[in-house]
Amino acid sequence: MRFLISGGGTGGHIFPAIAIANAIKAKRPDSEFLFVGAEGKMEMERVPKAGFPIKGLDVRGFDRKNLFKNFSILFKLLKSMGKAKRIIKDFRPDAVIGTGGYASGPALRAGKHLPMVIQEQNSYAGVTNKLLAKWASKICVAYDGLEKFFPGEKLVVTGNPIRREVTILDGKRDAAYAHFGLDKGKKTILIVGGSLGARTLNEAVVAAEELLKEHNDVQLLWQCGKLYYEKFSNTSVSELPNVHLTQFIDKMDYGYAAADVIISRGGAIAISELCLVGKPVIIVPSPNVAEDHQTKNAKALTSKDAAIMVEDANAKKTLIQTAIKTLGDNSLSQRLSQNISGLAKTDAADKIADVILELVKNRKP
Repeated sequence: MRFLISGGGTGGHIFPAIAIANAIKAKRPDSEFLFVGAEGKMEMERVPKAGFPIKGLDVRGFDRKNLFKNFSILFKLLKSMGKAKRIIKDFRPDAVIGTGGYASGPALRAGKHLPMVIQEQNSYAGVTNKLLAKWASKICVAYDGLEKFFPGEKLVVTGNPIRREVTILDGKRDAAYAHFGLDKGKKTILIVGGSLGARTLNEAVVAAEELLKEHNDVQLLWQCGKLYYEKFSNTSVSELPNVHLTQFIDKMDYGYAAADVIISRGGAIAISELCLVGKPVIIVPSPNVAEDHQTKNAKALTSKDAAIMVEDANAKKTLIQTAIKTLGDNSLSQRLSQNISGLAKTDAADKIADVILELVKNRKP
């Protein structure tokens, strides 16, 4: 069997795509895969590192602020459609799979005659997936209630596929401390703002410089993101001995293993991973997302006493202080860990793989 998979732009699209491919491969080891991504985006690096081939399309999202730029974007989209059709013709996939992002539009549109599965991570559907829905055979979702975006008869509630390998932490803490150069005698706050970084979280660290000096028994493992590394690596807070700044954490299992408290944005994939990690979490929802869906994601945890939420507007004043306070409250930390672990879903990728394989099996010759 051959599968064409497209999704990218951020880790929230890329990692589910890789998880689905790995789940299919586990069930059908003889399968072949080809990923299609957007040139210049992080999937062009991350997918080969995961062991899969990828082809790039010169495609970008539409610019809502500068409409004149969309003429060139439209030209690139038409050009990408042609290239996607050639890729489909040459690779001859048995099914096409999309997880959202710029490239999945033309890639899956070119394969509309094939069994098609799209996977939507959030409670508010992305633009590309909404456009592809009319051609999809099945739509795998993580939340109930997405009938307002998609045809109800196509929906399958599977949960979000995540990178299981990054949530296997047993016995890795010492190796993680050595890998990042951390002090074994100090508790660790891990701060991750997604694959590209989050400005508010980074600015919250800078604002807490005096607090971090005062609490030098606490250390910060700070993933600032590719977009922000140059700026924040030149700040005085990054020079503190208990602050460990990195652009991106490749070994995320080590990052999670080292952490005693985790600060994160409220993306659906991040939250799905954090439920499996089972450590105290502070969620700072991004305000720059459709329908404020990250706040809804976060409240799904806080309503079950499974996480702490700090609003984006308050992060500079209270975020690091809240994390340090949580570190010092063993009862609170244990309760948060226990409750978030109870929300973990472990088999989403397997469920999606089963949906895809069944479609291919039942395809008329």
